[in-house]
Amino acid sequence: MRGPLFYSKILLFGEYGIIKDSKGLSIPYNFYNGALKIDAHKTVATRRSNQSLERFAAHLKDLQQQQPELVQFDMEALEADVANGLYFDSSIPEGYGVGSSGALVAAVYDKYASEKITVLENLTREKLLQLKQIFGAMESFFHGKSSGLDPLNSYLSLPILINSKDSIEPAGIPSQDQQGQGAVFLLDSGTTGETAPMVQIFMENMKQEGFRKMLKDQFVKHTDACVEDFLKGDVSSLFRNVKDLSKVVLDNFKPMIPKEFHTLWKKGIETNAYYLKLCGSGGGGYMLGFTQDMDKARQALQGHKLEVVYTF
Repeated sequence: MRGPLFYSKILLFGEYGIIKDSKGLSIPYNFYNGALKIDAHKTVATRRSNQSLERFAAHLKDLQQQQPELVQFDMEALEADVANGLYFDSSIPEGYGVGSSGALVAAVYDKYASEKITVLENLTREKLLQLKQIFGAMESFFHGKSSGLDPLNSYLSLPILINSKDSIEPAGIPSQDQQGQGAVFLLDSGTTGETAPMVQIFMENMKQEGFRKMLKDQFVKHTDACVEDFLKGDVSSLFRNVKDLSKVVLDNFKPMIPKEFHTLWKKGIETNAYYLKLCGSGGGGYMLGFTQDMDKARQALQGHKLEVVYTF
């Protein structure tokens, strides 16, 4: 057995902000993917994934008992496949902010959910929100609390525009300019990050009035502007807003930026060679970079691993 491929995702804008109703923009990233497979021999490599799926199946069993109206699974088939060595064969790096658990959740829903909402239907706003709710409940097994956006992106394999908690829609993004010098890129921090502790820090900070004010007046404002600029293809305004966003993150989200990257982050803002922002919850994994001149950015970031994900 080999299931269909599910891709990683990149949340271009909206990390942390979407918890507080900022806009967000998430795009599929086809460079990494995963699929459900069965390995009857359970090798060392597949056993870890198989054991994790066994625990995940138990979570899904509880979920459908607690919220029967939300989602039902063919548990018999899932448990039989897990016993036969079901695992998730994935190239998506874990703890890197590109949605490794999201792709797994999408794959399991696609194969085992009863009366599932399919990609081929007319996806109304209600159906999208329903899917997001189902995926959030499923993915909470991995993160403690999940918006459900990563699995949604992976499942639909479409860019998704988040207008607010209750308003999401597939988005048309400007087509890439393959010859363009401008780019969005991933910068590898060389370490993995864990979502739950980072979200915990954020939630603690949210208890302070000053932090909440900064989030609303600066972080959400610049995030919303970046989303609008990106969708309109207004590159010069986008880079002004990304620079502002990068400054706000450096000043207020220091624990989410690996220490050794604080100077590099600042250097980008000062030289305008590139601007960095969080990719996912931070703490490690990838950071997102924006540059108007990829050659210049490569030079400035020599010795670091960069992957271009979108060109202007």
